Amino acid sequence: PKSGTNIRRWIYIGSFNFQPSEIMKAGIIILFAYIIAANSKKMSKFQYGMLPFLAVLGLVAGLMMLEPHLSGTIIICAIGFIMIYVGGANIKHIIALVVTGVGGLAALLVYFAGTNNMSYLTDRVKAWLDPFSSIDTWQTQQSLIAIGSGGLFGLGLGNSRQKFLYLPESENDFVFAVVCEELGFIGAMMVIILFALFIFRGFYIAAKSPDKFGMMLAVGFTVQIGLQALLNIAVVTNSIPNTGISLPFFSYGGTALTMQLIEM
Repeated sequence: PKSGTNIRRWIYIGSFNFQPSEIMKAGIIILFAYIIAANSKKMSKFQYGMLPFLAVLGLVAGLMMLEPHLSGTIIICAIGFIMIYVGGANIKHIIALVVTGVGGLAALLVYFAGTNNMSYLTDRVKAWLDPFSSIDTWQTQQSLIAIGSGGLFGLGLGNSRQKFLYLPESENDFVFAVVCEELGFIGAMMVIILFALFIFRGFYIAAKSPDKFGMMLAVGFTVQIGLQALLNIAVVTNSIPNTGISLPFFSYGGTALTMQLIEM
């Protein structure tokens, strides 16, 4: 928790703990699917196709940025945006949503300027631009070393060296780096292809759904898994700044994995 507040990413109940933002991802998808299905013929109107979604996303994003949980905020807003688009919202309203979202993010960054939250964000960007600049970027450094060590065919399943106290979160956010080290470029590409097939199948199921609600559920869950996989792999390979995003079905984690299995 932050100093002087009760804002935190995890909720602890005795020895049990869970991350509410993971539950919120599924909650947003179900809520948006219901609203879109209920107003499918009126989605082109602002009061039906945009206003309720803006209100929900604004509230959720504001609360999550207070934690701060930038990656979770980006994922939830992206899921919401894609669902609104697929649901049939007016394209002009969607553009207004993007502008509002960018403006809201800019306002939050101004609000957090000079605080610990702001340094949390700027530190991530600095580490991304020069990952071998200091010991503070140890995680990214070890991730890139693990990926490079794998070569074409890898060191063999279970033979990773970086996971032995070199690479932090090797079983969670950075498990893909271990996959690259143990299975090499070939194994890493197989994982990426599996996610691509999953996304294709998810949208195929959505297209064949007999009702709007089922269609939007399939779209939302598919987008969530696909987007998280894309962002996680981008973080592990230092294509984007380091932020905490788990790799669906691979990363160790109770709340995220449980919710993903329920969604499936």
